[in-house]
Amino acid sequence: MQLERWGPSGECRGLVLLLHGGKPRSTQAVDGRSLSWQRIRALGRDIAPRLHEAGLAVWVHRFEQRGWNGNGADRIADAREALVEAKELAVPVVILGHSMGARTAVQVADEPHVRGVVALAPWFDPRDSVEALAGKRLIAAHGTHDRITSAKATQAYVRRASAVAAVEYVDMGPLGHYLLRGRREWNLVASRSCLDLLA
Repeated sequence: MQLERWGPSGECRGLVLLLHGGKPRSTQAVDGRSLSWQRIRALGRDIAPRLHEAGLAVWVHRFEQRGWNGNGADRIADAREALVEAKELAVPVVILGHSMGARTAVQVADEPHVRGVVALAPWFDPRDSVEALAGKRLIAAHGTHDRITSAKATQAYVRRASAVAAVEYVDMGPLGHYLLRGRREWNLVASRSCLDLLA
């Protein structure tokens, strides 16, 4: 596990933990050349100034391996390890995940210091549990031109999660998966959602 940490200049009032995407199956190590990690890091850099103004720290997590690999147990363990470190700040946490990172985020949202999840172009599966979101908030944003993950699957997951959590679905219109086209819109939704959940 590797964490890149960017903190506000003054008192830290909250933390946004960013989790990057990956692949259904791969044991390849995630290094600095990983495009999934580079994308979430770039988003973090873009939104950090606005979050810092609100007293929020931004941490970018790098998974050990690229793949979800079955039940995602290793990625979930990765994220929980980062949340153990986050707990030392004694502030509320929002997890912002893209694709596989969002799938991981909703499975670790049951940590007591986690306020909620912001899911960008998430990779949700009908078999994924919503129980870890109980009593939390979920904001999920998806574009209709995403050919990698499914906006309809995200909508279905949000509907299921509404039984246990406060949920919101954001239609990103004709945007795709990789947070590149419409970068300004993705950044705006990401920063607004994190500020909303940590208000």
